[in-house]
Amino acid sequence: MFKKFFTVNCFVILLAALFIFTIRSAAMAAGLFGPLQTVSKETGGLNTAIGYFYHEDTYKNGVDHTVRLNEIYSQAAYGAKNIWEVYARAGLADMKIFDIFSSTDAFIMTDRDNFEANWEFFGTIGAKAFYPINSIWGIGAFIQGTYYFSDFTDTVSGTKGETPFTTELKVKDFWNVNFGIGVQAALPYGIKFYAGPYIYYSGANVSMHSYISVPEYYLDDDTIRNKSIVGGFTGLDIPLTKGFRLNIEGQFADRVSAGAAISYTY
Repeated sequence: MFKKFFTVNCFVILLAALFIFTIRSAAMAAGLFGPLQTVSKETGGLNTAIGYFYHEDTYKNGVDHTVRLNEIYSQAAYGAKNIWEVYARAGLADMKIFDIFSSTDAFIMTDRDNFEANWEFFGTIGAKAFYPINSIWGIGAFIQGTYYFSDFTDTVSGTKGETPFTTELKVKDFWNVNFGIGVQAALPYGIKFYAGPYIYYSGANVSMHSYISVPEYYLDDDTIRNKSIVGGFTGLDIPLTKGFRLNIEGQFADRVSAGAAISYTY
């Protein structure tokens, strides 16, 4: 029995890794939602996790821009009765905005096209509720919000004609809120499969200032929003050794997102 269980787990983990690295090249959306049912003990208790999420989405402000983040985080959660859970996360994220420094003006040249900012701090809070229909199927709902406490900042240099200039782009007050519902199925060997739709709102304030006046590279406190507000999610929650579980998940909005986390139930 143990050998069969171990073989199934290795196979599922291999598929999980293949799934994540395959869809990374497509795009991504806003932090793992996790299984709809808490993994805490039925009598009530704590579970913790460490996770990674690759987030890529389209934001608009007259022009569409692809925004990508890599996120690493630690989570603490408390749940009970197999039906509810509240959780909080703290982590770090980097940011890349593609082609935001590129110009259609042939007289303007920049040293690069993409905005890139290193690791900045963020926090997430969330809650979920679950109703078991029978021993296999159940339905659940969640709400989750994230705020990036630090500003993402990058500077680019260039020339307009023969005049050099330097421009700083700042992304601040970056946030997202998600609400979703879904179904969950109990599979053999303690594996849980879940999927459903969600609504997703995200935005940030942006500003761009040039140290030498270049109108194309000046933006005074504007707002960007996510292009698509409706998406879908699906994932697997897989038991490993005693107390430990692997959660893998994909999200599908205007782009495709994916991540994985290892949790431990106390």
